[in-house]
Amino acid sequence: MTETPEFSRPVRVDQLARHAQPVTITADPAERAALAKRFHLLALDRLEADYALSEENGAILARGRVRADLAQPCVATGLPVPEAVDTDFLLRFVKEGEGQAEGDELELDAEDCDIIGFDGLVLDMGEAVAETVALAMTPYPRSPEADNVLREAGVLSEEQASPFAALLSLKDKG
Repeated sequence: MTETPEFSRPVRVDQLARHAQPVTITADPAERAALAKRFHLLALDRLEADYALSEENGAILARGRVRADLAQPCVATGLPVPEAVDTDFLLRFVKEGEGQAEGDELELDAEDCDIIGFDGLVLDMGEAVAETVALAMTPYPRSPEADNVLREAGVLSEEQASPFAALLSLKDKG
């Protein structure tokens, strides 16, 4: 049995018409705290999305915009690095087991990059929005103080550690 996601907003396929006009979903404080834990965030102060669903070529499309205010730990210092995510999304929900035959090559274009499988009966817009935010976050956030902290710890910068820096230091000695 699968666990219910922290930010679950199930939509039954037989009720798609209700979601043809823009719908807004917002994560409550408990949902944001649970998502922050899952995504290793220091804070998730806001998570909301507006979307509309439509059916095209046997798939369900979700078009919308997601907004989130969060803080990730700096990869060098662990200090909070605040970030605002505000981006459009296009998700294609495809019934699991349909579409590609095993072994077939899949050619992707811009609209095919966000494909989500579902059971054919219910799709979860909350989980889809949460995953969209996770993919939109800065992958390796650095605080403005990172370079100073690393320098004080004796970590060389890329310029100092390059092979050319070693050659330059030999030139200065000669």
